[in-house]
Amino acid sequence: MSDKQKKPQKLKARLPRGFVDRTATDIHATNEMVAKIREVYERYGFDPIETPLFEYTDALGKFLPDSDRPNEGVFSLQDDDEQWMSARYDLTAPLARHVAENFNEIQLPYRTYRAGYVFRNEKPGPGRFRQFMQFDADTVGAPGVNADAEMCMMMADTLEALGIKRGDYVIRVNNRKVLDGVMEAIGLGGDENSGRRLNVLRAIDKLDKFGPEGVKLLLGAGRKDESGDFTKGAGLDEEQIAKVLFFVGIKNYAESAAELAELVAGTSKGAEGVEELNIIGALVTSAGYDATRIKIDPSVVRGLEYYTGPVYEAELTFDVTNEKGEKVVFGSVGGGGRYDGLVSRFMGQPVPATGFSIGVSRLMTALKNLGKLGQDEVLAPVLVTVMDGDVEAMGRYQRFTKMLRDAKCEKFPNGIRAEMYQGNWKKFGNQLKYADRRGSPIAIIQGGDEREQGVVQIKDLIEGKRLSGEIADNTEWREARVAQVMVPEAELVAKVKEILEQQAEDRRRAKGDYFEPYNPSQPVTDNDI
Repeated sequence: MSDKQKKPQKLKARLPRGFVDRTATDIHATNEMVAKIREVYERYGFDPIETPLFEYTDALGKFLPDSDRPNEGVFSLQDDDEQWMSARYDLTAPLARHVAENFNEIQLPYRTYRAGYVFRNEKPGPGRFRQFMQFDADTVGAPGVNADAEMCMMMADTLEALGIKRGDYVIRVNNRKVLDGVMEAIGLGGDENSGRRLNVLRAIDKLDKFGPEGVKLLLGAGRKDESGDFTKGAGLDEEQIAKVLFFVGIKNYAESAAELAELVAGTSKGAEGVEELNIIGALVTSAGYDATRIKIDPSVVRGLEYYTGPVYEAELTFDVTNEKGEKVVFGSVGGGGRYDGLVSRFMGQPVPATGFSIGVSRLMTALKNLGKLGQDEVLAPVLVTVMDGDVEAMGRYQRFTKMLRDAKCEKFPNGIRAEMYQGNWKKFGNQLKYADRRGSPIAIIQGGDEREQGVVQIKDLIEGKRLSGEIADNTEWREARVAQVMVPEAELVAKVKEILEQQAEDRRRAKGDYFEPYNPSQPVTDNDI
């Protein structure tokens, strides 16, 4: 038996399930989109804050799934003081904690926005991740529904700022008080019926997916899908189901408002909710937002239990082709509502609040689908190659690189992206291969002969690549030589600018001839909303 130790196995590189690595393209596209959203929020007078990724588990609230088991629904750990902490599930509960903890210092109404990652300990699936980004805006300390109306208007303005034209989106508005009134009217009021109410709300939320007949089954005994799987229903009788379907089937709120008021008459909150919807409708209309942009729609149901009043959802109405080749409406990209009880849990006194959340990943999918995002490719850096490895030469190459980075002007407000090659400089061919893989537009070359003459070679890699496909033989290539020029060191920056501007113009001209459409069949889900 050999005494030699077994060779240790290499650690396998593997990504945890439900998480993804983000590429430079995705990051640049996200930054572009977030900057446009931020501009709208700040124009409305909102200011940024940032809360940590972790909160004490009890601070996240009883509204999480299976909250009696700290690791169900959220990612949790126990601190050295035996208190449970969890990665934030959304951005709203941490805001409530922040407001309560700093209540004496903040100015009410408190208008703030936050962008960041949230985490859900759920089973991952196609397009469904355990980490994703949200972008929230909230007003705390404003009890009137005018604050809710403003949120809806800001959602509409945000979508338009992102390039989504009118007619391709609608902000749909409902009120949980009206929903509560309907539940009370069909005999499901009171704490003892909270579980059945939640089942009814979940059934209503499937209206877009299953249609009225599917919802009818889910409100009753249950529904069997195409695979044979059975989903137990809410157990309502025919009369109860008819009232719920009337409510969610309202298409024209103005025409049905009287019947709806009659349905919830005598309930504790229903009439109040109808009146609030009427006020929101009047406010947004007065501000110039008609029903094609902001619409009262009783079928809207936001899933979280902490909503106490108006709820709203931003929906994109254009068609996309799904992975099955079917034409479907893109659907929801964000939503929110009033949550007057969330801050109050910490305060022991009423603290009204309203806000909405944008699902960044899902909205980015929509914008790519429309060709509104990521069309401006990020220019790779100019590569300063290395021909000599002595200290004097290296310093000279670094000086060229810095000259380019400092070359700020109207077309390059932050300077030209540039890098000096940091690999094994002795194999020059590898440097050009590196530039090709990077997509570098230009390579700067200076060997000993050029140094003695005080000149540099500037190689237009984009034009060179084009010529390599058009020129038939070496003689023709040598005669052309248009992809490489020699200039004095003092003219380096000016010539690089000139070539970059020529390349930009070529891209603009080619844009009408070539466009790689975004693949709309990429699966997306609304777990990031």
